[in-house]
Amino acid sequence: MSLEERIKEVNARVEAACDRSGRSCDEVNVIAVTKYVSAATMTSVLDSDLEHVGENRWQDAADKWSNLGDRGTWHFIGHLQTNKVKDVIGKFKFIHSLDRLSLAQELDKKAAALGLRVKAFVQVNISGEISKYGLSSEAVVPFLEQIRELEHVDVIGLMTMAPHEEDPEKTRPVFRGLRELRDRLNGQALTREPIVHLSMGMSNDFEVAVEEGATWLRLGSVLVGREEDFHWA
Repeated sequence: MSLEERIKEVNARVEAACDRSGRSCDEVNVIAVTKYVSAATMTSVLDSDLEHVGENRWQDAADKWSNLGDRGTWHFIGHLQTNKVKDVIGKFKFIHSLDRLSLAQELDKKAAALGLRVKAFVQVNISGEISKYGLSSEAVVPFLEQIRELEHVDVIGLMTMAPHEEDPEKTRPVFRGLRELRDRLNGQALTREPIVHLSMGMSNDFEVAVEEGATWLRLGSVLVGREEDFHWA
């Protein structure tokens, strides 16, 4: 399928999931994950009116940023090493992988020097998989208490990754767990503003994530794919 056809299909599936769960499509945002495609292909993505793009590693994003940094809204969605903060700060409007105090402090320090604020999602390992980054659910409250005084880091949401399942329905407890955690955290007023956003749902399971309250979907293969998928570009 062409990119336009993929966008149309994804939008239809999101709309259907919203209908099933009584949500408005306006609440759901799509991030086109471009980590597996070149700067030239990323141009096609942005030309197709996909505003939000996501990258996992600065090493892979650097060339794309040098060519396209003035276009779109950039999301850093991978594990962020503290020594790479200097590279991504001021370029990526959203950081989806805040998972430790040292990273929060470095983000705050670099953001303060540039006179800006970082919009961050706290990454939570709801599934408990050893292979995944993120805080345990139990560690989120003390973490938020630790970073509450960082003036240049705004926690706007939570992020999680579900295990890859052949049956997407099996991911539902993970997404539901993140939503319920967010609601509990808001009841404790641990952040300057209520936590609104849930970054959850990828190509294999995004419809279930929408039904459970996702506000940001991170879609790669189902939407953008890999470079070899762009033979039509």
